[in-house]
Amino acid sequence: MTHSHGDDALKKGSISLGGAIGMGTGVMIGAGIFALTGQIAQLAGPYFALSFVLGAIVTSFSAYSYIKMSNAWPSSGGIAMILQKAYGPGAIAAAAALLMALSMVISESLVARTFATYVLRPFDIAGGPLVPILAVGVILFAYLVNISGNRSVGLFSIIMAVIKIGGIALFGIVALWSGGFGFPQANSMSEGFDATSFVASVALSILAFKGFTTITNSGGEITDPHRNVGRTIMISIAICVVVYLLVALAVGSNLTIDQIVAAKDYSLAEAASPALGQFGFYFTVVLAAAATASGVLASVFAVSRMLAMLTDMKMIPHSHFGMSGTIRSHTLIYTVVLASTLAVFFDLSRIASLGAFFYLIMDMLVHWGVFRHLRHEIGASGVILLSALVFDAIVLAAFVTMKLGSDPMIVLYAAVAITAVFIYERIYLSRWTAPQTQAEHEREL
Repeated sequence: MTHSHGDDALKKGSISLGGAIGMGTGVMIGAGIFALTGQIAQLAGPYFALSFVLGAIVTSFSAYSYIKMSNAWPSSGGIAMILQKAYGPGAIAAAAALLMALSMVISESLVARTFATYVLRPFDIAGGPLVPILAVGVILFAYLVNISGNRSVGLFSIIMAVIKIGGIALFGIVALWSGGFGFPQANSMSEGFDATSFVASVALSILAFKGFTTITNSGGEITDPHRNVGRTIMISIAICVVVYLLVALAVGSNLTIDQIVAAKDYSLAEAASPALGQFGFYFTVVLAAAATASGVLASVFAVSRMLAMLTDMKMIPHSHFGMSGTIRSHTLIYTVVLASTLAVFFDLSRIASLGAFFYLIMDMLVHWGVFRHLRHEIGASGVILLSALVFDAIVLAAFVTMKLGSDPMIVLYAAVAITAVFIYERIYLSRWTAPQTQAEHEREL
């Protein structure tokens, strides 16, 4: 049976600079701030707002590799293209690309559970079977929208991006005005705060910005990509850090660290009550539901598309399991099944931790590959590439140290999963690396 990629969205120049910025910020803003604020505050203590700033700085260094590569070879292959050019069509490139895809699936399940947590908050339900049931429900909703066509996804995403960015900014301004400018008080839950925990919190902050990779994955479709991909990434990160810092300060001005941590899965809704009253609480719940639902939708679209690309690039095997249709329709189902499984069996903290481990490992491999094999060819600064690599390594080491003390099993799960991915790809592709020639680079474009 012959299967096609089936992606009708891959049209050169089909995304304007403004549209690309809207796509990038739409993916980043909303889901991360709702899902991660409380968890970051638990680690960073009274300075959790600064964790977002450091996360933006580390992300900006990381983005350098992706910008330089996209400027040289704008491609809808995105991260898979970067890795394959750095390491060749071998197991290292394929495994790292698969880790990225898995981190996106993990993010999808994280946002789905956040949706469920906020929707159930007005009913004073903070756990139980309804959380995974609703999480799976919103993932299935995203699947139905995705199978209706790319235009439906694009229109829904644009509308929701405008609503959630405007709503979150409004929440931050009003709550900050009401609560007064200031950092939250350090009460009992932050007494154990230390430098290692603060640095570890940056690993989660980075997750709130990693949506910029969606722009990289659409490089071939952005107008004047050699110029606009980099501009889009940096503008999107700048907008996000302003909004994140605004919201973090607003939450910190209305709640103590104790209160933020106690309500970590729905901290924005909790902060809205003293600042805006009951109306503010329900406004935030509705906003969170809209933001997270659209985040799941965008994630399902991006992951299924990336998996289809990896299949098309022969980096992962594919089986249709008797299903008809395109490869993309199959990877859409695989994405939904895997994300639903994670949403059922893991809580928000563990899902976020897995996502951080997978993403940071992949990111480090990108920086090393570009530094080792491509920096001269694309005119990249070795100092910046190595700085990005070191920053990732420091954050990862701190995060591992912190998790070994608080939840060693999630470190074990991550280590086993990452090792399994590399072993599987090594068996499938039979080689670790296969450096490419310039002619091969050009043929892939």
